[in-house]
Amino acid sequence: MPNHFEHCAALVREADRDHYLAALFAPADRRDALLALYAFNVEIGRVRDVAREPMPGEIRLQWWREVLNGEREGEGAAHPVAAALIESLRQYKIAPERLSAIVDAHTFDLYDDPLPTLDDLDNYAVMTRSALIDIAGEMLGADRSRSMMLIRSAGIAYTVAGILSGLSRHAARGQVYVPQEVLDRHGVTREQVLARQESEPLKSALAELRRHARRQLAAGRADMADAPIALLPALLPVALVAPSLRPMDRRGYEPFDAPPLSQLRRQWLLWRAARDPDRIFGA
Repeated sequence: MPNHFEHCAALVREADRDHYLAALFAPADRRDALLALYAFNVEIGRVRDVAREPMPGEIRLQWWREVLNGEREGEGAAHPVAAALIESLRQYKIAPERLSAIVDAHTFDLYDDPLPTLDDLDNYAVMTRSALIDIAGEMLGADRSRSMMLIRSAGIAYTVAGILSGLSRHAARGQVYVPQEVLDRHGVTREQVLARQESEPLKSALAELRRHARRQLAAGRADMADAPIALLPALLPVALVAPSLRPMDRRGYEPFDAPPLSQLRRQWLLWRAARDPDRIFGA
C-alpha cells in the first residue's frame, strides 16, 4: 500500500508541515504510520472548512466513524488516508474506537456553540490533541504509562496556542473558542469577538489564556524527566507553543492580525527541540 502512504505524506507536508517535519525525527520504520495518523487528523480538522454547513459535516464525520468501525471496507480501501490509517491501526494493534472518540470530539467544530469554561476547553483539547499525541506515542513504541499527565498538558498548551493564533480565522467562520467565562471575566462579548473588535478587555482575556497555556507548559516541563525517549517525536510540535505566545506579550499586539512564526523559524525550533528535548516545554 505504498501509494496510500505516499499520499498521506504529501497531504501532511502540504496541510500540516509542523507535524510532517516532526515525523521526520521518528524512526524510519514508524513514519508511515505517524503520517497516516496525522493525515487523518488533517481530514477531520478541516471538515468545517470543506463542508461549511453542519449537516454535510456530520455526514463526513459519520463516514469516518463507519470506516473505523469496519462498516465501509470497500470505500475505506479506496480512500488513501483511510486505507493507510486502518493498516497502521492493525499493525500497532490500536483500537479504532480511540480514533472514533477523536471524531466525536471534533463534532463541536461544526457548530457555533460556546465553550462555557476553561475546564470545557481543557476537555476539548484532551479529547482531540492529547488523544492524538497519545496514539502517536503508541505507534512510536513509547511506554506512556508514566506520561499521561505530560500528554494532557502538551495537548492543552498546543490547543490554546492554536486558538490564540487562529482567532481571526475562527471569528470569520462564526466561531469563538475563547471560553465564555474568560470573556465574561473581562467584560468582552462574543459578538465583539465575531466582529473582530480589538479592545484592551479582549487583550486581557487573551492574556489570561496565554497564562493558562504557560501553566500547562510548566506542568509538562516538570514531567519531562519521566518521558520515554520514544515519545519525543510526538511531542515536538509543542516546542512551537512558547515562541508563538511570546510576540503576543509585546506592546502593539493585534489579536486579529498576529503575524505567524515564519516557516524557517518553525523548522529551526523543531530541529533544536529534537536535539535538546528540554526545549519542547520551554517557557
